[in-house]
Amino acid sequence: MKNFSPLLAILIFASLAVHAQDWAKAKLEKSPRHEEWVKVRHGDREVNCFVVYPEVKDKATTIVLIHEIFGLTDWAEEMADEFAAEGYIVIAPDLLYGSVTNGGTEELIKSGGNVGKAIQALPPAQITADLDAAVDYVTNIPAANGKVVVAGFCWGGGQSFRFATNNKNLKAAFVFYGTPPNAGDMAKINCTVYGNYAGNDARVTATVPKATEQMKAAGKTYEPVIYDGAGHGFMRAGEAPNVNAANKKARDAAFQRTVELLKKI
Repeated sequence: MKNFSPLLAILIFASLAVHAQDWAKAKLEKSPRHEEWVKVRHGDREVNCFVVYPEVKDKATTIVLIHEIFGLTDWAEEMADEFAAEGYIVIAPDLLYGSVTNGGTEELIKSGGNVGKAIQALPPAQITADLDAAVDYVTNIPAANGKVVVAGFCWGGGQSFRFATNNKNLKAAFVFYGTPPNAGDMAKINCTVYGNYAGNDARVTATVPKATEQMKAAGKTYEPVIYDGAGHGFMRAGEAPNVNAANKKARDAAFQRTVELLKKI
């Protein structure tokens, strides 16, 4: 047992809690918006993506939504629907798709696999290629106006920050409690990075001051906000039935901030 990682234990316990998301599934089932699954292909890979369309008359900006380390869960899909309700097309790739099973997150959970461990093992180049393919797909659909942003949560927050170093066409990157990329890669960022962090999440939030200095040195715009009293994962926890006041307040404030910023793009 001496080699058993405390972090792995936390991930396993959290994974069990996160995947019990009947409340998120129930909210999603009540949505009036059009939702569909599409297979996005690049090279010899295909990625299953959840796409939600807003009920608007004009062409819309698109959000590429990157899921947490727990995979493309019901909450991640419900979060996509919430952004669509604000007038945006949202595409949420299941980045596990085809990597460890013939399916993706849902199949891995049903088989008893460790989702967090599988996500941590994904090759960075594959993640970037999957996200690039999602951007290409939504850029070319008739209902889209060609503007694409990325938003990610937890592990996906870090990937959102990293993806901004790899895709020059992004109009903005929204990082929700994710760690920054290497300082040397920040010079390649071509958009503003907006950060949303929890006050009670030193593991991640302690990286913000240094990232601020590094982004400034690279001549890039980075606008982080820290929500006092909130814990890691507050966007999901802030909606859950057992929500505490600090997480709900942070979730509502971060969501409203993001929507207001999206309107300016």
